[in-house]
Amino acid sequence: MSVRLLMILAAVGVAACTHSAGPTTPRTVPTASVQAGECGVPGRDGVMSNAPKVEHADRDLDSDGRPEIIVVDRSKCDSHGNCYWNVFKAGATPGECARYLGNFAGAALETLSTKGDENMSDVRAYWNFASGRMLLQPYRFVRGGYLIDDGDVLQCKRASDDRLECADTKR
Repeated sequence: MSVRLLMILAAVGVAACTHSAGPTTPRTVPTASVQAGECGVPGRDGVMSNAPKVEHADRDLDSDGRPEIIVVDRSKCDSHGNCYWNVFKAGATPGECARYLGNFAGAALETLSTKGDENMSDVRAYWNFASGRMLLQPYRFVRGGYLIDDGDVLQCKRASDDRLECADTKR
């Protein structure tokens, strides 16, 4: 094989393995400062920044008449309004710590009528993307914490008449 042919093959090989620099599609998912089931301080623990802008969205998720503590750090929200909503269960007795139950990722939350372990309500989170697209993620309380029930995740887009057109992510 001639030297010229080897140089051409080498140049083609280098060109074929070169990728343009561009943004990657996966988003970085922040890590909570405590694990589900551990003691935590609402407004400080969970997915929070060093200088949080705390808001509450407390709601009774287990129908015991006492709302679970749901806090969000607005400084951690993205440009589409998506945030990480940290869920805590207050102690049953004075002086008992609040337990971290996980977080919901989304711009809006919807409490569902279905229940997981310990009579905790399922919650649907709406994660916004550009161009009216969104991801509907249901969370179920299982083994002491909220997890995404990935069997029912839907990808949706807003239709011209304001309806949501959705497709199952498993198909």
